[in-house]
Amino acid sequence: MNAIEQILRRYDKPLFILLFIFCLLPFVSPAVALFVGLAFALLVGQPFPAFSKKTSKYLLQFSVVGLGFGMNLHESLRAGKEGMLFTILSVVAVLLLGMYLGKRLLMDRKTAYLISAGTAICGGSAIAAVAPVVKADDSEMSMSLGTIFILNAIALFIFPPIGHWLGLTQEQFGMWAAIAIHDTSSVVGAGAAYGERALEVATMVKLTRALWIIPVTIATMFIFKQKGAKVSIPWFIFFFILAMVANTFLAIPEAVSGSLVWLAKKGLTVTLFLIGAGLSRKVIKQVGVRPMVQGVLLWIFIGLASLWAVMAM
Repeated sequence: MNAIEQILRRYDKPLFILLFIFCLLPFVSPAVALFVGLAFALLVGQPFPAFSKKTSKYLLQFSVVGLGFGMNLHESLRAGKEGMLFTILSVVAVLLLGMYLGKRLLMDRKTAYLISAGTAICGGSAIAAVAPVVKADDSEMSMSLGTIFILNAIALFIFPPIGHWLGLTQEQFGMWAAIAIHDTSSVVGAGAAYGERALEVATMVKLTRALWIIPVTIATMFIFKQKGAKVSIPWFIFFFILAMVANTFLAIPEAVSGSLVWLAKKGLTVTLFLIGAGLSRKVIKQVGVRPMVQGVLLWIFIGLASLWAVMAM
């Protein structure tokens, strides 16, 4: 450990708080916040792991609900409907391919299934919902979440430039990001980086996709022969829909709705900082080669398949 790292580790807590406040500034984008969090975690570690994990979870949910106050229900439902058929096909295809790859790579069955579910639906949220059903232990959870988080962080940086290079429209990019990027946080972050319409489409399609947590969790009970397991329902999605309904049919002053959307975007920025700060060296070491190979192959499959689908529409 060099002198700089020693100094950083010595003052890790006040530095973390300063960076947290920095991410609240108007000019800090979600991608910058994620990068700052990643750099901090790799150099210093995570001084507040429990706080970051819990706060990022609920802050993301509040932020998504806040974004609903800036969206029109009719336009959003149209976007969600357009991506519905491909969502169904891709969820089933990724789960089946993921289990096949896991078997060929001689991976633990539970880890392979968790990574597959995370890639197919909505990253860490899907893994957290399915893990109790398959009775995954801490090691299997760490490897699965680590794989998804690493690829999730990469996606936020590379997807917007690829979208511009390919000349994707706002709608095309939003749908592609929603299907091909794992976690809701990075989907919304990538959509916001690409444009307002891309953000709306990406958020709606991703949350529609996230509802697949429920049928997949139920199916998992039969696959792993677990009776009486608890099904985790992402209730915040319904509050997001209520926010869209209110914004569409109620005469909410633009100053109010605009402020709520701005706060939601700032909340998302801080969320990505916290998520990035959780991706420490320890997490990366826990992943292992085989889970990462499976995760990358699944990501390439869903990325290319969804790109072909949105460009063909």
